[in-house]
Amino acid sequence: MSAELLLEETLIKRSQQKKKTSPLNYKERLFVLTKSRLTYYDGRAEKKFRRGSIELSHIRCVEIVKNGGGIIPCQNKYPFQVVYNTSTLYIFAPSHDSRSLWVQSLKEEIKDNPVVLAKFHPQFWLEGAWLCCRQAEKQAPGCEEYNLFGDISRKPLPPIPGEERKNERRRPPPPLPPTPGDDDLDEDDEDEDEEDEVVVVVVVALYDFPGTEPHDLSLVKGGEYVILEKCDLHWYKARNKYGEEGYIPSNYVTEKKSGNLEQFVWYSKQVNRNKAEELLRKEDKEGAFIVRDSSTPGTYTVSLYAKSAAGEAGAVIKHYHIKETQGSPQQFYLAEKHLFSSIPDLIEYHKHNAAGLVARLRYPVGKQEKSAPSTAGFSYEKWEINPSELTFMKELGSGQFGLVRLGKWRAQHKVAIKAIREGAMYEEDFIEEAKVMMKLSHPKLVQLYGVCSQQKPIYIVTEFMEHGCLLNFLRQRRGSFSLGSLLSICLDVGEGMEHLEANGFIHRDLAARNCLVNDFLVVKVSDFGMARYVLDDQYTSSSGVLMWEVFTEGRMPFEQNQNTRVVTLVTKGHRLYSPNGHAHHLRIMQLCGHERPEERPAFSQLCVMITDALEADAPPPN
Repeated sequence: MSAELLLEETLIKRSQQKKKTSPLNYKERLFVLTKSRLTYYDGRAEKKFRRGSIELSHIRCVEIVKNGGGIIPCQNKYPFQVVYNTSTLYIFAPSHDSRSLWVQSLKEEIKDNPVVLAKFHPQFWLEGAWLCCRQAEKQAPGCEEYNLFGDISRKPLPPIPGEERKNERRRPPPPLPPTPGDDDLDEDDEDEDEEDEVVVVVVVALYDFPGTEPHDLSLVKGGEYVILEKCDLHWYKARNKYGEEGYIPSNYVTEKKSGNLEQFVWYSKQVNRNKAEELLRKEDKEGAFIVRDSSTPGTYTVSLYAKSAAGEAGAVIKHYHIKETQGSPQQFYLAEKHLFSSIPDLIEYHKHNAAGLVARLRYPVGKQEKSAPSTAGFSYEKWEINPSELTFMKELGSGQFGLVRLGKWRAQHKVAIKAIREGAMYEEDFIEEAKVMMKLSHPKLVQLYGVCSQQKPIYIVTEFMEHGCLLNFLRQRRGSFSLGSLLSICLDVGEGMEHLEANGFIHRDLAARNCLVNDFLVVKVSDFGMARYVLDDQYTSSSGVLMWEVFTEGRMPFEQNQNTRVVTLVTKGHRLYSPNGHAHHLRIMQLCGHERPEERPAFSQLCVMITDALEADAPPPN
């Protein structure tokens, strides 16, 4: 054997992890390359035990592995791969030069093999998927051109004179791999079953997320990522296509699978009919559209804006139910002559053909980068914020506990900064408030990003809401609200309160002044931090009063009376008058303000009642 010895070195090999329950392991082996075989041994004292041997004629590819900055859990940090028959052997060299020598030497020996691959996978097969292209089939075709000479960590070597035509002859479709012989053994292959199916959760990023901390993983909208761990409700640990790992916000991604519409930019889950109309009018573009959930669960509606339509003056908004055929296979349509096997196919067709609609579907509205949702803190388990990272800007107002200012965190994220006035509360109460708010994250609750509790005054840093408090928003636009707009406001607040209720929390001061409005006209519940975990049943919901404020467009309840007089009136049975023009919604407000707690609807029931009212007042869909 010594006459044909080419290379010999102690390297590390990775187990092929044939069983789902087998952990990956890394073993030192003495590798020996000859003109005919690659063999590795378990060297012990004066004896070498052969653990595996591969005939060079069976090797289909030798190349470095691009690790993309991922963690390698062994001391050798320079991986390369040997693809033979239907297997891949991962070997880790101690240095760049060592790896290059092995790769180039092996390539030289196999360059005339008839089974050499045209394409290979430049990254690892790990946890049931190729990290480079996310294909979940181990025998899936490669995704990068294979270089017959040199290694891809260096510039390609120039062609050898006279070899060009020879190389061309070497590129026919590879034949079926030969059956492994008795010599092609690996200690990880012997006496093991075929690899069990590994469930890999792949998600698609709905928004860009520029990671702010070293342990974060940045997201690129439309990119695909593998979920490694669901740390909590709001944060996942994930891996990108380069092998980089870190934490991502769970509400910025959606699972990539057939039938999941959230992965598409045109779908907006949290949008009702009235909100859709507001967004489309604000966009004011011919063919602007939104695909949203219909009032009937499991069905969908296309809301479409056109600047003109036959027989109608001015801009119009049409709502089209996506209908389904009966029987199998199920098909979807907006116009009966045009049937499609999926909703994405239907939308794609109508982007180019109106086919009975008032316009083509030209501009998806709603899910833009600028409307990315808030995250539960700026990063995973980051709640204490360094005040030196805050920039203070204009004053927004004065709240119950102190001054509120517009600001920026790290000169990048717009935030609202509330300074807690000394003496306004016990510091212990404030910390409890922060803990409550940190655990709650919902599209209809103002999000807490963090606190500065190590100095005076204490700061609380929250999501910035462009239009300020709901009370002023109603008063400034009095007379411009439709019935649907007012109901939609109540629904937003109801959904936020439903989330609080579902998590065992109460808001002891629900009123229009404690709700905020953002640039997309979404209303969110704020200042619920003084809520306490429910220990008694003495709390009386004020949702009826809030609905009254909304439907009177910001009037003051009992505005002609002093506080003491209000208490006397309520004690004697006096109630708020029915807002003009909205008497048919009085029953909902009466139920919410009922004296007996057991007769007041839960917020989940209230949301259903408001949704029904929205549908009842809306014209029938087209």
